[in-house]
Amino acid sequence: MTPNIHYKDREIDGERLEFPKDAIYWMGPNVTLRRCTLVFSVAARWLHLLSGSLIDCTIQAKSELKTLPWAPMKLKGCRFKGRFGGNDFGFREDLDERWRVGGIEDCDFSEARLNGCRFFNCDMSTIRLPRWPCFTFMDPRGHAVELGRHEWPGRFRILIEGLAKNPEGTVAETWHAPTVAEKLDTTAQELRAALEKVPWVFM
Repeated sequence: MTPNIHYKDREIDGERLEFPKDAIYWMGPNVTLRRCTLVFSVAARWLHLLSGSLIDCTIQAKSELKTLPWAPMKLKGCRFKGRFGGNDFGFREDLDERWRVGGIEDCDFSEARLNGCRFFNCDMSTIRLPRWPCFTFMDPRGHAVELGRHEWPGRFRILIEGLAKNPEGTVAETWHAPTVAEKLDTTAQELRAALEKVPWVFM
């Protein structure tokens, strides 16, 4: 039987928490982690974020952490390391109440690799984003039409067309150029040349 490990109704300060495979993890409700190091080896489907706060924590993905919604958690002053694919950060107003209680501010992704990750309802001036070969579309919904007028290599236009379909509240979307290029019949170099012509891209 797969063990369930539950962090709830408590505050943890300065500890190293490992999340290895072969268990199901529940974070919340009413949990606060301060100055902790969280090391994730588990797949996102075995990691359930219910509600709580992560303050000044280091969050490390040992393998790529895919499609994890962080919306129920309040993230402040956290540092992310490792690979994150399809993660959403910040609270969501377009979904039910559970997705509206979190948020993100003052967090550092400069040592992380983000691919297909979105930021919702937050002040991006407080977020340190990863540099190239990652790149970030700022306000992707607002700039989707103008981005569609640019020339793009390979099949990258498929990704551009998807920007307009983001939910309301999406303030940024980050991708990893080599990963995207391989899937969309182009190269990272060709992508960079095209992206450098666009003012709303952070690289």
